[in-house]
Amino acid sequence: MANNKKPKKIRTALKKRHQSRQRTGNLTREFQQHGFEDESPENCERISGKGDLTRHRTVVGVTANTDDTGLQVHLNVDDTETLTGRVLRVHGLESVVLAEDGIEYRCAIRGLLKNRDTDQRNVIATGDRVTIRPEPISNSIDIQQGLIVRVEPRYGVISRASRGQQHVIVTNVDQIVIVASLAEPDLKPNLIDRFLITAERVGCHSIVCLNKTDLVDPAELQPLAGVYGQLGYHTLFSSTTSGRGIDELRALLRNKQSVIVGQSGVGKSSLLNAIDPKLRLETAVVSKDNQKGKHTTTGASLIAIQSGGFVVDTPGIRQFQLWDVISEEVAGFYREIRPFINKCKFPDCTHVHEAKCGVKHAVADGLIDIRRYDSYCQIRDDDSMR
Repeated sequence: MANNKKPKKIRTALKKRHQSRQRTGNLTREFQQHGFEDESPENCERISGKGDLTRHRTVVGVTANTDDTGLQVHLNVDDTETLTGRVLRVHGLESVVLAEDGIEYRCAIRGLLKNRDTDQRNVIATGDRVTIRPEPISNSIDIQQGLIVRVEPRYGVISRASRGQQHVIVTNVDQIVIVASLAEPDLKPNLIDRFLITAERVGCHSIVCLNKTDLVDPAELQPLAGVYGQLGYHTLFSSTTSGRGIDELRALLRNKQSVIVGQSGVGKSSLLNAIDPKLRLETAVVSKDNQKGKHTTTGASLIAIQSGGFVVDTPGIRQFQLWDVISEEVAGFYREIRPFINKCKFPDCTHVHEAKCGVKHAVADGLIDIRRYDSYCQIRDDDSMR
């Protein structure tokens, strides 16, 4: 196991559907056959932590604090005839895992893993390091199959909120490449800021890639790029048509675990094809009517690139709701706002309407970019964060 703690018995919660029925059906037939018992209900009915109504189960494993996912239980398994591997992509309840023996396995998920009660929409995500148990090969099946029996501790977890649950997009990444197009579709700086907040929260290195420079004059966007550059974010201009920035991006991805994110149509897959022509990822043109891209990438996929390392190509995201971030925390994830928070008169200052606010004074003095400050106010007031 990745954790050196000694395995012990741990109580873990299961999903609600694993609770036994609280009401007995067909009471009329029971009465006709047996009648009502004279015994007092207080003496014969009891709700106990170990009774039929509990959804908890005792398992053997260790607990570990991991990035973005809090306290997790990592199940102890018999390592006999098991392999370690990494999840390349997830299709519903089936995951494709590249094992240490170099073979890809189609894997189901161990029942206890699948049925644990968590905030996550899916218990397995692209990039996960897992332990699998290969299944015996059937003559009628050419594809190797297996069972995921354990998920190892994660780091660099990129996730968003989805209907009150955590939608884990990818795990175990060193850096996030935020791709935004200068045109077709139009640039969305607020979406870039949301990705940057997530990267700041999980400790990932951030790269801002402004793509499609062949469609507009990059000089018009230089002030925006300059703001991100002054904040310490690596910013580059790119174009798959002219080849601008491709070599620089290839060098940045070399021997790293990276994820490519951005809205549909910004050219994520096209950039990866330019970096490694052997990938031949599917691409499509942006609609001329609504300036929206088509979802050619249907799921996050972990890909090995020739220059070394892995990169995850993700589906286009038009909205990105922050996960596990409350409105009071947003200011702390803005690099330029953070130094001025202690200069506010009130400790609970929102930096929006207060008079004696160090952040607002910094905006007035030109020390904080007004566009970034407006982005902060918009994200802080997002209904999903209340």
